[in-house]
Amino acid sequence: MFIAKVVGNVWATRKHKSLEKTKLLLVRRIDGLTGEFLDNELILAVEPSNAKTNAGIGNIVLIMDEGNSARQLLEDKYAPVRTIICGVVDIVFSKTKQKKWH
Repeated sequence: MFIAKVVGNVWATRKHKSLEKTKLLLVRRIDGLTGEFLDNELILAVEPSNAKTNAGIGNIVLIMDEGNSARQLLEDKYAPVRTIICGVVDIVFSKTKQKKWH
C-alpha cells in the first residue's frame, strides 16, 4: 500500500466487462507528510463503483498495489486489475508529526 495524489482521469470507450462500472484515475506516489512526489511514474488505479470515496483530481488517496487484494475489493476474481483506490486520506500520523489532507 502507498499514498498517492490523483493527477488525472482516464476515459475508455471500451473496458473489460469487470471494469465497466469503475472509475479509472491516474495517480502519483507522494510522501504522506510533505506531499512531495516520490517519482515521476504515473500509475493507473481503479476506483470501484461501490466505493464511497468518490476520489477526483487533487485528492490524496490510499492505494493497494496487489492484484489479488484488488480483485477481492472488486468482488471479481477474474478482473484484470492490480492497483485499486481503497480510500481518501484525511490525516497521516508518523510518531510526533501529522499532516491533515482533508
